[in-house]
Amino acid sequence: MLPLERLRLKDVLQTVCVLESVILHSFGPEGGQVLFTRDTGQAMLSRSGTHVLTALHLQNPVARFVVECVRKHSAATGDGSKTFILLLASLLRMIHAAASKEPHSSQSYNSREAAETASARCLADKLLAFASRELDDIIITEVLPYGCCVSWDDFTAKTQSSNQTNNLYVQTLLASFFHTRLSHLHCDFMSNLLFDFLNCWKFKKRLPSFSVQYLNDKFPALHTPVSGFPVSASHLIDGQVIHRDFATPVPHNYQQPVKAVVVTGWLQSKILDQGEILDLGAAGAVEDNSILHFNTWNERSLECIIAKLRTLRVSLLLCAVKQSAATLALATQAQICVVECVSEDELSVFAQLSGATPVSDCWIIGPEHVATLSFCKPIQLGAHRYVHVAFHDSEEMIKVSPCSLVLCGPGEEQTNQYTSAFRDAICMLLTTCEPLPLTVNTTSRRKLTSVFGRSEHEDRQTDSSSTISHHKQVLETGCVMPAGGTFEFVLHHALRKHSHDCSISVSAETPIAVSQLLANALLSIPRQIYSHSRRGFLETQTRVIGFLLNHSHLLGLMPKHERNTSSAHRDESKPSSHCSGADDVPSEDSTLDLGLESVSCKYQLLLNVLQCLAGLLRVDAILHTPHSHSRTLTHTSWEDPEDEDEI
Repeated sequence: MLPLERLRLKDVLQTVCVLESVILHSFGPEGGQVLFTRDTGQAMLSRSGTHVLTALHLQNPVARFVVECVRKHSAATGDGSKTFILLLASLLRMIHAAASKEPHSSQSYNSREAAETASARCLADKLLAFASRELDDIIITEVLPYGCCVSWDDFTAKTQSSNQTNNLYVQTLLASFFHTRLSHLHCDFMSNLLFDFLNCWKFKKRLPSFSVQYLNDKFPALHTPVSGFPVSASHLIDGQVIHRDFATPVPHNYQQPVKAVVVTGWLQSKILDQGEILDLGAAGAVEDNSILHFNTWNERSLECIIAKLRTLRVSLLLCAVKQSAATLALATQAQICVVECVSEDELSVFAQLSGATPVSDCWIIGPEHVATLSFCKPIQLGAHRYVHVAFHDSEEMIKVSPCSLVLCGPGEEQTNQYTSAFRDAICMLLTTCEPLPLTVNTTSRRKLTSVFGRSEHEDRQTDSSSTISHHKQVLETGCVMPAGGTFEFVLHHALRKHSHDCSISVSAETPIAVSQLLANALLSIPRQIYSHSRRGFLETQTRVIGFLLNHSHLLGLMPKHERNTSSAHRDESKPSSHCSGADDVPSEDSTLDLGLESVSCKYQLLLNVLQCLAGLLRVDAILHTPHSHSRTLTHTSWEDPEDEDEI
């Protein structure tokens, strides 16, 4: 019979605490980088919580489950892997303490542990239910008004003074993200590089989230990692870099305008189909003569295709698969450059930017399949040579200014670290751009309208459809808040306030203890941020709570016309200590010095942690199969996981 192990609450807590001790070395503004070494001398250096956790060779099934949850969360939002572990460990400690204090009638040790596990599971389910029913309304009415509204439609060049403040918010958000991943010396450089990259790929007449989603999907085709150079050598290149070299000699006039065709299969695929129809084994035919006949026919058919390409003045073929030696020889003779084994993503980007349709059957090629390029030339990036193309003006070129990203690093691991941070930053921006999937009840709508300066009388005169439309307008823009634990302090205060309001209501089903438990667990994050200075924790908490008590409504999420009107009547003698709207220029003592972080990412983090917690505590037992320890379930960057560290 297979061995069965009962899962106890204290074992789950101990396992998560071990993971917490691993990521604490790199958490917070004072956190350092973690170095993993192997017997072969290969090293991995990273501050990314996901990379640190997935590099471990985990034998414990609970640890593997938690790391897999962290990996999926990081892949979806691009941020929050270390905070995920911290919050999960804090919740487990509080649930364990609460379950241990409950009176149990049985004196048996096993029965007492079973009762504690059942109590913990009940608390976890209540936390998840509370987040599903109440958390969205609390964030809308009590947290969003205290953030700053970044209008992604104002993603324009940094030289335009009208959008200088909004650009400052975006760059500060990016710099804050890179500050938790990379060296402090390169945060500003990387944030400026990503900001320029986003501006180049801003599709006109499209939603801003479309551009960020496009970069997130096509990032492998739009960037080139180069090792052996300093990080400051990273730059943008106009056009597209195709990560393959020419399979045929490059003509001398490669810098002149050229015409190109994208081929998704073999150049002679139609020929082979027709060859099947030939009766190569007909009566009286000799086998050698049949093969010779087929080869001759094949060569003549290839010559017809090459001649047709020359008629269309095609001088470049981009192929998805490797071509035959005969095809390459005929293309070289006709002075047609061939690039083989181009990735699907790169061909997709090329087809969209050039406006040409890829060819699957070379016998029906036409002018709609031909793309016009400004040039096509080889480019040397590090130790590799690639193909560099630039596009003529087309319908897609009017919408976007295409460019390729070159990311440099002293070594291969450092380059991978910067590449991963760059892509996660794009994913984080995508999560910030997307509207929060929140619902608002009647009470929350009334509170939200009061935040926008409307009275209850005006609210009664406004129909519900306009209120919902107004609410939709609020959530379509990205909301960010000052970093350094501000979100946790504000939500902690909101949850305590919600718990107090519920305690005086007549409803007996409201989970008062659950909201208090979540509020207390949130404080573990700023405690770790200010672990080097308890005074900094108390000062930040006092400043944030004092600000919440002294301001009835803010300007951060108001529409532009209301923000401008309100800011014109604002008392300039009173300094503002919050992150205001996009039209309000921050003062020198603004909390922008702490950086910015996305409210959407924080909201998704809370939901994913509570889902992981509930799923973790629903496990009754662990069944050890014979192959349970053969391989790790988590994704790792190591080639051989057997030499990795173990937990």
